[in-house]
Amino acid sequence: MTDPGPARVVTTLESRLVLSAPATPEIMDLVHAMLEHLWGTSPDISDRDRMRFEMSVIEILGNVVEHAYAADHSDIPGQDGRRFEIVVGITEENLMAHLGDNGLPTELDLSGVAMPDALAESGRGLALATAALDDLSYERVDGRNLWDLLCLRTAD
Repeated sequence: MTDPGPARVVTTLESRLVLSAPATPEIMDLVHAMLEHLWGTSPDISDRDRMRFEMSVIEILGNVVEHAYAADHSDIPGQDGRRFEIVVGITEENLMAHLGDNGLPTELDLSGVAMPDALAESGRGLALATAALDDLSYERVDGRNLWDLLCLRTAD
């Protein structure tokens, strides 16, 4: 676990996009559409920055959908089912995302994330996101998994 990173500021931006939805595989399409809308509002973002940020968001989201929900809480009284929230935003210097879910906790040390063997069929998502981002943090707070992603904008 790491402390919240500088990307957490995205939750306070006036011009942020927010999505809250059930954490199902279909959420991937909604987040792709959300990012397309974000790119439409900021055409000056380089293709390189778009690709590395979007890939990282989708890889982290894929891990959330796949791993955080090994047990379905939808049948437990008082639980709202499997939920996922994402906040994305852009500043002059950064692309930022904050992801939260009510899935199972994970024991995670991001400093130890490495690319798996070339023949491995999975396990690349966090390694790719870590390599592509300028900052990635994870913490578990009040029964929620929280991820903060930061991509410093580069010149074209």
